[in-house]
Amino acid sequence: MKSLIRLRMSSHDAHYGGNLVDGAKMLQLFGDVATELLIQNDGDEGLFRAYDNVEFLAPVYAGDYIEATGEIVSTGRTSRKMVFEARKVIVPRTDINDSACDILAEPIVVCRASGTCVVPADKQRNNK
Repeated sequence: MKSLIRLRMSSHDAHYGGNLVDGAKMLQLFGDVATELLIQNDGDEGLFRAYDNVEFLAPVYAGDYIEATGEIVSTGRTSRKMVFEARKVIVPRTDINDSACDILAEPIVVCRASGTCVVPADKQRNNK
């Protein structure tokens, strides 16, 4: 089971000089991906318990399009182990003009993470 969301980082997401987006924004996207996965798997939003690994691999800037994916890799009675990846797929080209953008031939992995979510047994509705 997989989930994918894609969105553009806005100037409101930029937190640092040079329009750099805070790495926590990638974790927010992973949280949204995890919620969708839990709904697909269990019929409930569940709760994010913990990240066990997070790697920030490349900078993200306002105007970048980010594709965040996730997958449930193992399930326990109430726990769901997940892996996530965020890739930059489109970048602005302000050196050409203020509205130019390029689709990247090879997406750039900007963040990877893994973590565990929990869906209490009494809230699971889609037992497979």
